[in-house]
Amino acid sequence: MQQYQYQAIESSTLAPTKQIFLGQDREITSAESEIYPNKLVIFQANFAGFMEMNEDTDKVGDYFANHQDWFCSCAAPMTVEPLGNNAYILAIGHLNSFGYELEPKIAVALQPQTKVKYLLQSIPIPNYTPPGYEVNFHSAMELVEIAVEGKSAIKAKTKINWQMHLEVKVKFPKFIYKLPLSLIQTTGDRILAQIIRQISPRLTQRVQKDFHSRFHLPMPDAKSRKLYKINPFWVDH
Repeated sequence: MQQYQYQAIESSTLAPTKQIFLGQDREITSAESEIYPNKLVIFQANFAGFMEMNEDTDKVGDYFANHQDWFCSCAAPMTVEPLGNNAYILAIGHLNSFGYELEPKIAVALQPQTKVKYLLQSIPIPNYTPPGYEVNFHSAMELVEIAVEGKSAIKAKTKINWQMHLEVKVKFPKFIYKLPLSLIQTTGDRILAQIIRQISPRLTQRVQKDFHSRFHLPMPDAKSRKLYKINPFWVDH
């Protein structure tokens, strides 16, 4: 199965001996080279968006409640493994940054708050210790019924508004910390944003297509779904 590939700047293009490190233009001392490799570097991505369904919130809510019927197929090309009744293990893809390769896995659970509000959050993967990284994912979704104007055959529509926060903490091998911390930070944040921009629109379109084909409804156009970056992340529980 196809997996996403993410490639960052190669470390061979950078001079490792003297650099801006922690805001200071100087060489890294031997003491620092022992301290900072034990530090987890935190990368974050915050996004929001929406998608529309040509049905009322009751029908869309029932569809979300039966996510076992569609989540695995709609999440392709990510590999997905069901975990219990309301959770899934996802293999995001192969990441390559500064010559350091990582293939992160994450388990997420879909937790209904009401019939129109849902949380999708990361949970621990049973019997699995991530090799040098930690992932924290949080997404909140709300179903809002919207008025249909004109003489459309569609009687009701649902707009699904969502926000998400993805945080990845990485403990890099020692040679990575010879690079400027600011460069490590911005590159990691950029790669996370790239992952979201590639995966989220495809997932949204697949979910829309699956829902409308199941109920023999016309598929909404591209304007019915949108993804945009936000800062800071905030959600109303």
